[in-house]
Amino acid sequence: MARNNGPLIPDEELTTRRESTSSAPDESAFDARFRDLETEDQSPFLRAQKRVPVRRGPLPKKTAGRIKIAAIVLGAAVVIGGAVSVVYGYGAHSWRFRIESSDDLEISGSENVTRRQIMDVMGGDIGRNIFFVPLDQRKHQLEEIPWVETADVMRLLPNRLRVTIQERTPVAFVQLGAKIALIDSHGVVLDMPAMAAKRYSFPVIVGMAEQEPLSTRAPRMKTFMELAKELDADGSHSSQDLSEVDLADPDDVKITVNDPQGEVLVHLGSSNFAERYKIYKGHVQEWRQQFQHLDSVDLRYDRQVIVNPDAAKETPAPTPRSAVIPKHPAAVRKR
Repeated sequence: MARNNGPLIPDEELTTRRESTSSAPDESAFDARFRDLETEDQSPFLRAQKRVPVRRGPLPKKTAGRIKIAAIVLGAAVVIGGAVSVVYGYGAHSWRFRIESSDDLEISGSENVTRRQIMDVMGGDIGRNIFFVPLDQRKHQLEEIPWVETADVMRLLPNRLRVTIQERTPVAFVQLGAKIALIDSHGVVLDMPAMAAKRYSFPVIVGMAEQEPLSTRAPRMKTFMELAKELDADGSHSSQDLSEVDLADPDDVKITVNDPQGEVLVHLGSSNFAERYKIYKGHVQEWRQQFQHLDSVDLRYDRQVIVNPDAAKETPAPTPRSAVIPKHPAAVRKR
């Protein structure tokens, strides 16, 4: 076995060196670690950092937002509903909105409609809450009064009602059996007002029955309105010369003309009323000179006039003769 010929180190000194080596830090080892860290930082291949787990709620964010909006809307609806309920309760039960007497009923536009007729409709609402008055129903009930053409009922807070009436306009008298009444352009029969504010000067319409429905009277009155319109078209107001209009036969409108020398019944047919009436006005004096009595004239036929045709029905007469005069608008035939 070979022997080591180097210098010998005492045991005490060797022990001291070992202790100092183990206790003192190795600076070269620290430098190596730092170099390793710098190398890792500068490496292009970095390690992914560990993600921290995020704890999510039980509902998605979008759904939670919708629920929040719905809750706000529901809350607002509850608040508004409560306010409406309080207001409704106050309006329905407060004495301030109760119609106390007929003085709380304001009526306008009535001239021939009496207050009593209106109170027959509206009187049941006295003592009632103003919000519980059925306005549309009262409107229709008022319009069933013959003189009322249209009606309007309004609430005036806190406790008044306003009734506005538009009355019908009469255009003629009508004879229904032994009764004389007024009638408007639509065929509605109007009772004579007890205390009329104005006097009427109309012709009397005959040829209507008392039980005749409105559907029949309406077209008859349309014919009458066309007659009056044509007679007054030239501004002469010739319709005021009429004392009676017979509408029994729609194909033969008969008028009775006021004349200082005696009334004359004139047959006008169903059209061209103004033209035929002008023939009568232009020749009436001539006919009075030719005939001793001028009771009626038939102008229904073109270029032909028949004098006293109605008298011929009562008393038989010989076959009529006709004379044609080209220069005159109509030939005259006597019966």
